[in-house]
Amino acid sequence: MEKELLFITVIGKDRKGIVAKISTLLYEYDINIEDINQKIMDDYFVMIMLVDMKESKQSLERVRAELEKIGDTLQVKIQIQHEDIFKMMHRV
Repeated sequence: MEKELLFITVIGKDRKGIVAKISTLLYEYDINIEDINQKIMDDYFVMIMLVDMKESKQSLERVRAELEKIGDTLQVKIQIQHEDIFKMMHRV
């Protein structure tokens, strides 16, 4: 079964609930977290997630809009990008 992989990046001032809010949305939309890396740099929260959207019935646009709402609420920048676009941008 082929996966539909996407990268989610989050950057902003550290605060409680960032991982919880994002992972809850992903769970509700049947999006699996394949890998996650997070770090606090000074007072900034930085996270990269690799997620599989294959089982989700939601569109990428809907997921993006919901993540943007979460980002606005938590005052962080959240971006989501399909793996194919990421690969094209970073080809040598």
